[in-house]
Amino acid sequence: MPALSVRSSQPSLRPLVVAVLLAAASARAQGTPPEAQPSQPEPSSVQPPAPASKPTPAKDSPATVTAAPGRGIVVKTADERFSLGVRARAQFRNTFTHSGDTDTNELQIRTLRLIVNGNVLAPELRYNIQLAFGGGDFERDSSSPIFDAFVEYTKVRDLNIRVGQFFVPFDRARTIREFALQFVDRQQVVRELTLDRDVGLMLSSSNLFGLGERLAYNLFLGEGEGRNRFGPQPLGPLLVARLTLRPFGAFDDDQEADLSREKRPRLAIGIAGARNLATNRQNSTYGTTFTVGTVDYTNAAVDVVFKYGGFSLLAEGLWRRANVDSLQGTTAAGAPVQEWTRSGYGYFVQAGMLVLPNVEIVGRWDRLYTRGGTDPQFIQLAETQGRQVAAGVNFYANGHAFKVQSDYVHVFGRSGTPRNFVRLQLDASF
Repeated sequence: MPALSVRSSQPSLRPLVVAVLLAAASARAQGTPPEAQPSQPEPSSVQPPAPASKPTPAKDSPATVTAAPGRGIVVKTADERFSLGVRARAQFRNTFTHSGDTDTNELQIRTLRLIVNGNVLAPELRYNIQLAFGGGDFERDSSSPIFDAFVEYTKVRDLNIRVGQFFVPFDRARTIREFALQFVDRQQVVRELTLDRDVGLMLSSSNLFGLGERLAYNLFLGEGEGRNRFGPQPLGPLLVARLTLRPFGAFDDDQEADLSREKRPRLAIGIAGARNLATNRQNSTYGTTFTVGTVDYTNAAVDVVFKYGGFSLLAEGLWRRANVDSLQGTTAAGAPVQEWTRSGYGYFVQAGMLVLPNVEIVGRWDRLYTRGGTDPQFIQLAETQGRQVAAGVNFYANGHAFKVQSDYVHVFGRSGTPRNFVRLQLDASF
């Protein structure tokens, strides 16, 4: 009986064995171990999946996108080797002018800018492009909208390198960006005697010798003919050297107004010199283009920035001299031509105070002089409009990125009819 029982049970085990073998083969094909799952699962298997609303870890994310008012949209890769920022800025201005018996009013889009910047290959390899589309942004003999276009490498603390078109590192009042001004427009002395933009190479450091940004320098070598010049130009470089001292440490001396209400006194003192050889521009790097020759210009600047507890002070002196008062020549038809250079100097003092968290009152004095037998039109400008006194009120809704400005300017001289301007402006960066 036991033998018969054994023989009768063997056929019933075969389907079970076959099923087990087939299951094991299927498990191996799918990469799952044939054994049963352990009673205590692996730690990774008990981690709940991340909710869909949470961002994935940076190491798994190819890029991040951020946006903020006044800063635009920024796309950045997880390894920070590439970033792209895009923002726009618009300036809407109304100007009422009273001169003698004449009153006029002008409502305009003063400027419209598009800025693209970021880094490529490494965080220290940066680029910046700024295009301007306002009616007053274009030069008389150039239709290019390029304001800034440069690449810079900033890894070496004491030797940053920049190449392209940008502000010549000469005087502080001009290198402060237009969006960060306390008044509706720049000072007359700066508009006349600065060096503006040029194409060239700059070596610089904002923290020379690692002294907490107390010492900075700029060395610039450029073409000397200004921005957006096309075709062959006279051979003669523009050389600029600038030194800045901040005895109390770093602060935002590259923006007007003390919006951060500095807790301690902050001071920056700058001094600069420039030599522009064989330029064909009447104002060294901008202005009318000479047709009968070139001139050499020597420039000097000294500036001071002070901020403390909502109070700000900006003062600057500028000087420019040409090696000749005028150029003599003839036209293609043989007619005599005399073209004048512009030698002069001047200064301004400007101050502001935050009287409320977002409200500032500002004041400014501006004085322009001519030197020697310079351009008669320049002499007349200094005689009739060489002095300016101005006052204004600013409302900062988002700092310099979104503000409403109003000012009154009285322009006068030792002769001529005084002029008065009342201006209201909305300056918005998006």
